[in-house]
Amino acid sequence: MATVRICICGDEGVGKSSIITSLVKDVFVTTKIQPVLPQVTLPPTLGTPDNVTTIIVDTSALPHERHALRKELRKSNAILLVYSDHYSYERVALFWMPYFRSLGVNVPVVLCANKSDLQSNGTTSQVVVDEMLPVMNEFKEIDSCIRTSAKEHHNINEVFFLCQKAVTHPIAPLYDSKEAALKPAAVSALQRVFHLCDKDKDGYWNDQEIHDFQLKCFDKPLADDDLSNIKRSIQRFMPGSVSDRGMDEKGFLLLNKIFAEKGRHETIWIILRKFQYTDSLSLRDTFLRPKFDVPQYSSAELSPAGYRFFVDLFLLFDKDNDGGLNNSELAALFAPTPGIPPSWVDSAFPSCTVRNEAGHITLQGWLAQWSMTTFEEPKTTLEYLAYLGFESADRGGTTTALKVTKARKRRNRPGRVERTVFLCYVLGASGSGKSALLSAFLQRPFIHTYHPTIKPRAAVNSVELKGGKQCYLILEELGELEPAILENQAKLDACDLLCYTYDSSEPDSFAHIVELRRKYPHLDDLPAVYTALKADQDKTMQRCEQQPDEYTSALNMAAPLHVSATWGSISELFVHLAECATYPSTAFPKQEEEPYDSLNMYLALGAIVCAAASVGFIWKRNISTSS
Repeated sequence: MATVRICICGDEGVGKSSIITSLVKDVFVTTKIQPVLPQVTLPPTLGTPDNVTTIIVDTSALPHERHALRKELRKSNAILLVYSDHYSYERVALFWMPYFRSLGVNVPVVLCANKSDLQSNGTTSQVVVDEMLPVMNEFKEIDSCIRTSAKEHHNINEVFFLCQKAVTHPIAPLYDSKEAALKPAAVSALQRVFHLCDKDKDGYWNDQEIHDFQLKCFDKPLADDDLSNIKRSIQRFMPGSVSDRGMDEKGFLLLNKIFAEKGRHETIWIILRKFQYTDSLSLRDTFLRPKFDVPQYSSAELSPAGYRFFVDLFLLFDKDNDGGLNNSELAALFAPTPGIPPSWVDSAFPSCTVRNEAGHITLQGWLAQWSMTTFEEPKTTLEYLAYLGFESADRGGTTTALKVTKARKRRNRPGRVERTVFLCYVLGASGSGKSALLSAFLQRPFIHTYHPTIKPRAAVNSVELKGGKQCYLILEELGELEPAILENQAKLDACDLLCYTYDSSEPDSFAHIVELRRKYPHLDDLPAVYTALKADQDKTMQRCEQQPDEYTSALNMAAPLHVSATWGSISELFVHLAECATYPSTAFPKQEEEPYDSLNMYLALGAIVCAAASVGFIWKRNISTSS
């Protein structure tokens, strides 16, 4: 917030205008002051909360000025409600606070007992207990209270500081004074802060983690005495929250509760804002969803920094070192987030990627899953990088964990596609073995029971190409949405390769591919591989005008690869698919041989003869000269 607008209210004669003049002139003005002062604007000064500009508006309580008062109240960010004697104090509860409510004004109120130099009704603490606390308990809009004297210039700067702070560091979202407890949203935010700063994830902040937290939030180290005092305070109120291992989450929450109770809630806000929280205790939208555009024909992938972050995260939460994340470890990992991404739930995570024998996602599967998410939903990856605490080494934000690949337009031209994550649609008739193919890709045991695929199903895994280079391949069978997806140009633009499959033991299986290509002729714009599945069973003639080998030969393409999900050699198919996606021109019809160009041959021979003659002439001339 760049500006704080403070509206000063109260009965006539309580000293509203005197408080303003005492602030502006830094001295009490003994001469008569006009009833309502003009608006005062104070520029940002050192010590102002968040260096805001402050606008102070004086008002009148006279009935004929009520319209102007209502207008100013609705424009204000904070209200300074002033009273000076028993009569005006009673009016606070009987008139002013109900009046604010009737107008629907929902801004913090600072209660000010002015003319304290004239009052003889006890100390400030007694006034607070006897007068102010009962009203504050009744009206939660009252943020804080203070005694002032314009004549003695007592607490004049402080009262406006409280108004500023009530806006820039509001207590209402943090603390429930009636329950004497931090509010649930504040607890949730602080728990996330604790989780992210617990670098070794042991449930405690050790001394180094406390020092790192202090530097991150307040840009200055914590003195050893301060650290000892903090630990003693926590130990006094909550024994057991501090031990040799450090301070636990309950101790951290207690510390912030103490800050709120002692009026130091700006400390809590400094912490929360450092971790990108807004005044409503939600994470900033620009932090969760930074600008990141992926041009047409390009794709998003994890950068080396992004892969390193997810590798470290996996290793940190694999507490039992079994090479997989079980349910409790995944729950702990996703604790600072809203939970597993919705798209993962839709894809039946973790069945869509690599798991160990116990069914827990492996590091290979974890990286493959994030590679697929980044390819399909880069904004989801950016959002979860923010939730999980990714920090860029160069302060570039979460977008440094991603990169955009070079656009590819003409895929039938020779050359390598500069990307490492590829999407392959697996097409074919029902029962042709597509699901078994995806399961084999994830190294799952073959299951004889047939279950038709209704909604799209994906499988993602890493594939090592010849030469050792690794890429990630996403195989997706489309289920009943196949027609809708094949008619969607954006979906086809995202696809790198088509894998046409048929059951070599079923006579009507290949006809589906022929019909598919006839119905959707634009599929010819995509590289394709033809695959005969169930090669372990007896091969049968296909009821088709052409047999598969003849059909692909007529297209000037490679013959179908014969594989079986029960064969270990099926891994060679996945390498082949990845290589065709990397070099898409190899998966298009082969070009006809160029016609023999005799003219070019004669021109070339003529050039060679001329060159030889020149060399001979120069050699003879050199010989004759030397003679």
